[in-house]
Amino acid sequence: MPQSRYPNLAAFESLVGQDIAVSDWTTITQAQVNQFADATGDHQWIHVDPERAKDGPFGAPIAHGFLTLSLLAKFADESIHVDSVKMGVNYGLNKVRFVNPVRVGSRLRARFRLLAVEPLLPNGQQSTSEVTIELEGSAKPACVAESIVRRFE
Repeated sequence: MPQSRYPNLAAFESLVGQDIAVSDWTTITQAQVNQFADATGDHQWIHVDPERAKDGPFGAPIAHGFLTLSLLAKFADESIHVDSVKMGVNYGLNKVRFVNPVRVGSRLRARFRLLAVEPLLPNGQQSTSEVTIELEGSAKPACVAESIVRRFE
């Protein structure tokens, strides 16, 4: 894995087609799932009722897919650093797939592959990365998405 700290956008751009970072593992807790349910209004029992979820299709409560997806910001912030960048913004997503349920207590991490870079004049860059959110102990990831980020020097 190459370093995940880059001096400037030009150095970052040189890595198109390569894996650029892997985040640390993070554990999904029931409290986190409950807070996400409160924030979004999605209180479906498969997420927030551990007793009922034991008898459900996943054998335990699971994280919301959008909770898993929202961790992209945390994973990127913790694992990709471009020293010259003064500001970065999430520009959006292309493809998103929730491939595998994430049971409460599971650990996730993200692997970033830089797919494309486009200049944003006068001092920026738009990058598209494939982000695979890996589920510890599973060959199948939890989520795969194309993330678009704009960075400005």
